[in-house]
Amino acid sequence: MYAIHADLSTALDRILNAAADNLRFAKILVQLGLDPNNITYDALYNRLLEIFLANITLANMCALVGAVFFVATLLTRTMVPLRVSNMVGCAFFAGFGVLSGDIKTLLLYLLLLPINGLRLHQMLNLVKKARNAAKGDMSIEWLKPFMTERKYRKGDVVFKKEDAAHEMFLTVTGEFLVTEIGVVLPPGRLMGELGFLSPNNRRTATVECTENGHVLTITYDKLLEIYFQDPQFGYYFLVLTSQRLLENIARLEAVIAQNKPAPTQAVAADSAN
Repeated sequence: MYAIHADLSTALDRILNAAADNLRFAKILVQLGLDPNNITYDALYNRLLEIFLANITLANMCALVGAVFFVATLLTRTMVPLRVSNMVGCAFFAGFGVLSGDIKTLLLYLLLLPINGLRLHQMLNLVKKARNAAKGDMSIEWLKPFMTERKYRKGDVVFKKEDAAHEMFLTVTGEFLVTEIGVVLPPGRLMGELGFLSPNNRRTATVECTENGHVLTITYDKLLEIYFQDPQFGYYFLVLTSQRLLENIARLEAVIAQNKPAPTQAVAADSAN
């Protein structure tokens, strides 16, 4: 075993001596404090170990751990572990800023910590509400942080049937009328969600504002982003849209039943003929 190690060390020494003839490599050896004319494997190993040990400080260790968690954020595929890894990395980089006296690094990563914390809270809330969908919790309060506000006046048309659909709406105040079926949407109702599921993303009805109010909107691209961040949201959204479809079916059945002639009336009409 010792003979093998000796042969390997001799071979490495020869490689280093040959490489030392290269001017660039010789400059690197000089910068490391080594003599290019008298370089050996043991001397290079000992010098690198000396440099490594000399730079092991608490500040550098914090920077190293922070870098590890930063790389982890690039490898994670879902948002929650990404935010957690980013927050841990920011904490270690902030520690590096404190220990090294670098105020810019400290302020930067202290600023990133609450931002990531807020986004993590929103995503955890999203996951919680998505899981509760299976238990019948149809609240959509969790979606509001991802939406933007828009105001409408009485008589404004929110969208028309067959228009290209790009966003979903949540009514907050006012009233909105689905003109084709005469249904009034009060505050707290979704509209425009079926366009997200239609093959060509077209509106399935016309909605008009009948009382001044405002809505919250979210684009279909944002809905897709949320879905890929947490696939359980897909189930939640499916429950919401299924509920709307079942309501529409029940409404149509009621209209058909109301317009259907009574059996006695139909018999009497046939007798008269």
